[in-house]
Amino acid sequence: MKGWLPLTLGLLGMVVGAVWTVQGLGYVGGSVMTDQRIWALLGPLLVLIGLVTIWLGLRSRRRP
Repeated sequence: MKGWLPLTLGLLGMVVGAVWTVQGLGYVGGSVMTDQRIWALLGPLLVLIGLVTIWLGLRSRRRP
């Protein structure tokens, strides 16, 4: 079970970051985040953090 938490949090971060990005770019309406540049910038940053977290989780699972 080692490494499951970082993998789960990383995947969640990637999904939330992708949603923030498309909302910030105006592709998803009905939110106060729609067409707000800050979310279009923070979304890819969160996706990157999620990728790093997944990478660290995979590394910790491979170690004995």
